[in-house]
Amino acid sequence: MKKIFYAICAFAVLMLSSCGKDFVTAVHNSSEPQSEYYINEERMFQGLVAAYDPLKWFDYFNEYDALNMVSDIMADDIYCGGSNEGDQPKLVKTHFYNVTSLEQCGAIWTICYSGINRACHVLENVDGVPGMTEEKKNLYKAEATVLKAFYYTLLWKFWGNVPYYDKNLEAPYIAPQLKADEVYENIVTRLEEAFELNVLPMKAAAGNEGRVTKAMAYMLYAEAVMYQNDQARYAKALEFMDEIITSGKYSLVSDFASIWEESGEWGTESVWEINYMSEGAARSWGNPIYSGGSVYPMLSGVPGAPEASGYKGGWGFGPVAQSAWDMYEEGDIRRDGGILNFYYEFPDLTLGETRWQYTGLFLKKYVARMNGNHGQIADADMNYGNNQRYYRYAETLLNAAELGVLTGKDRSNCLAEVRARANCSDTGTDQLSILEERHKEFVGEGKRYWDLIRTGQAATVLKAANHEWRQNDWTENKKYWPLPQSECDKDPNLVQNNY
Repeated sequence: MKKIFYAICAFAVLMLSSCGKDFVTAVHNSSEPQSEYYINEERMFQGLVAAYDPLKWFDYFNEYDALNMVSDIMADDIYCGGSNEGDQPKLVKTHFYNVTSLEQCGAIWTICYSGINRACHVLENVDGVPGMTEEKKNLYKAEATVLKAFYYTLLWKFWGNVPYYDKNLEAPYIAPQLKADEVYENIVTRLEEAFELNVLPMKAAAGNEGRVTKAMAYMLYAEAVMYQNDQARYAKALEFMDEIITSGKYSLVSDFASIWEESGEWGTESVWEINYMSEGAARSWGNPIYSGGSVYPMLSGVPGAPEASGYKGGWGFGPVAQSAWDMYEEGDIRRDGGILNFYYEFPDLTLGETRWQYTGLFLKKYVARMNGNHGQIADADMNYGNNQRYYRYAETLLNAAELGVLTGKDRSNCLAEVRARANCSDTGTDQLSILEERHKEFVGEGKRYWDLIRTGQAATVLKAANHEWRQNDWTENKKYWPLPQSECDKDPNLVQNNY
């Protein structure tokens, strides 16, 4: 299903956003103050759309920052790859746990604060818009609040102790730096406030796929609560997972491999995706924030792939570790459905080249397919139409199973449902068994690293001795990246993380 809301976003953002150096402020193309610009519902909708727009920048924002890849190369299933160890040094440093305040994937920081700024514009102006119903105003408030919480959740997980504000800043544009625990409390409190408005649909209506829903917000809440190990909120998070499950709005698809095809976008298993599209896509290297497709399929694509394979030759980042392939038992459909073992699948074909950290294994979930950028009108490599599948119903079920263990409420039927679809014979129902099921379910989806941290396994699993390439162990002080030096230069009161 292609993305009607995405097309609306592309038009609205063009109407609203500056394309110059000050795009982060999300100002309209007018000299009017914000309060005088939002004079009707149409303009307010443009402001809401602008708060969504930074979601599409995570794959490339003058550097490669795909959220799933950046997370996964810090874990154990996905390597960095690329042409050599000098290719994309920020990713290499991330992979080897030696990022610095000057060399890191800091565009994530900029993207998140841009999104927060834009969400705050909605929250600060929507009540003053004439002609809007209270229900519509509350819907926009709920969407903007959840988006703001989403952006802050990323900042919190990557950097921990970050500047926090709920109302847009005035000169000198400095916000108080909160401790990670305080940032977390603000995230979940804001989400709870959005829930109290009681306006979000459980599932987006046709044509609105990509907008915030109650299910998406519930998943974000559970993600934060489980990452924080907030026992006081486990029961509420489980209640939210149960509500998604009993709503009947979502279900697993039988064919795991089909999830990742273009025809699989916004299927019954999709709780939330970040939309990209190729038809008419005009994104370019010179204008990477323009609406269009994604570069991640090319980034993770198969180097030298022959046309007969059905895959487009790509750049070989994010190769899959052999250990990830080997962890599946024969017959588990998630192995062949999610990982491309090139010579296993195509014994009569030959790759034209191999690259650094080559394993012969690629992330089938996202690698570039032939004609995957059909209809694009700008830089072809940047305009693949693959949505990022951010929350799937399988994760809802596994969250429920794990929260059930943590609260003493049996949800083993949820775990069994995931396993039945996968066609595996695993039987354990304790937390570690559920985590291993998550490991198999979400290879390459950006979940593994955070699961290892929140469950206290990172220091053991992510030892250099367990990795083919690393020389540095993961240690507790690696949990938070150093704050970007540019931010510390702006605000000398910021306390740098000890990395």
